[in-house]
Amino acid sequence: MTIVAVGLDVYARTESTLAVSLVAAFALVPMIVFGLYGGMLADAVDRRTLALLSTVVAWVSAIALAVYSWSGAEPVWPLYALITVNTVAATMVGVARQAIVPRLLRRELLPAAGALNGISAGLMLTLGPALAGVLVAGVGIPWTYTLDAVLFIAGFLGLWALPPVRPEGELSRPGWRSVVEGWRFVREAPTIRATYLLDLFAMTFGNPRVLFPAVGALLIGGGAITVGVLTSAVAVGTLLLGLFSGRISQARWQGRAMSWGVAAYGAAIVALGLVLLVTALVGGASSESFDDVNWPALIAASIALAAASAADNLAMIFRSTILQAAVDDSLRGRMQGLFIVVVTGGPRIGDLFVGVLSLTALLWLPPLLGGVVIIVAVAVIVRVTRSLREYDALDPRP
Repeated sequence: MTIVAVGLDVYARTESTLAVSLVAAFALVPMIVFGLYGGMLADAVDRRTLALLSTVVAWVSAIALAVYSWSGAEPVWPLYALITVNTVAATMVGVARQAIVPRLLRRELLPAAGALNGISAGLMLTLGPALAGVLVAGVGIPWTYTLDAVLFIAGFLGLWALPPVRPEGELSRPGWRSVVEGWRFVREAPTIRATYLLDLFAMTFGNPRVLFPAVGALLIGGGAITVGVLTSAVAVGTLLLGLFSGRISQARWQGRAMSWGVAAYGAAIVALGLVLLVTALVGGASSESFDDVNWPALIAASIALAAASAADNLAMIFRSTILQAAVDDSLRGRMQGLFIVVVTGGPRIGDLFVGVLSLTALLWLPPLLGGVVIIVAVAVIVRVTRSLREYDALDPRP
């Protein structure tokens, strides 16, 4: 709900896709810094406590968004500042949570845990964006922020129920030396490095979310509700893949499975670009009323997005499993910190990439070009990284 509401809020104030992309761009550097710092802390302190404190900060920023919206103030910069705080806190929570999971389960259950995480995220991302789109169109942005802040309280429940989770082995001391140790490990771990690169290319060049407000207003029509539908389509694909992931999660050659997932993701993003291109050529619907929406284009775009998210969830199951199984617990926080930086930093660089290309007014160009780049990157990375092709779940090596 926060992501969709802030994007619609900024677009309503500026009518600029580039301005929407800056929501992510401003958060990029702080997110990278605190992602790395959170990784160091996760290898030095109780991970449950770290996650709870970070969740409090994220909740306060959600409340502040609601208060600012109700105030009626017009400047956009406070939205950028508050969503940056929210993003930083969410990054710290993600680092701690992912480092906790391998301590709760046997190694052979980690793929199933990744699939369950996909189901959870699918449900979350199906209901949240759809509800945000309907609420923004029906009762306005301030009420949407307010309800989001109230629902946020549920985020504390699962973390509160956990036992203390302190790192095993020799504890690292937060500082520059700890960061250097993490980078040295990545340099000497080709499989882990390859998973980072694959995800970075996918998230940077295959993330069209900042286009959704303009697509809803200028191409497909339907305004805020269309934005909610397109965002929810992403979650539907994640959810469906998770529901049918039983056999998938038993795959032994997980490096190959991840590579195929990323390649399929790139192909689906290309398909989305082609849908938008055809819609532009035949003439789109510029009305923000959902009664005038271009239904064939909306359905086709939703299918492409659902396919992309299903493929991304497939890759996610195996990249998270590889990272959790092949890395020692004493380094797991720092590796998760780097991973979260890639997962959340890539889309923000991608938002800027899409925002700059959108200045051409060719809304189909970013996904079409980005999907091709992803497919080429997968071919090159798999070709040069033998350990990824040969990664064996029965003998996990970084």
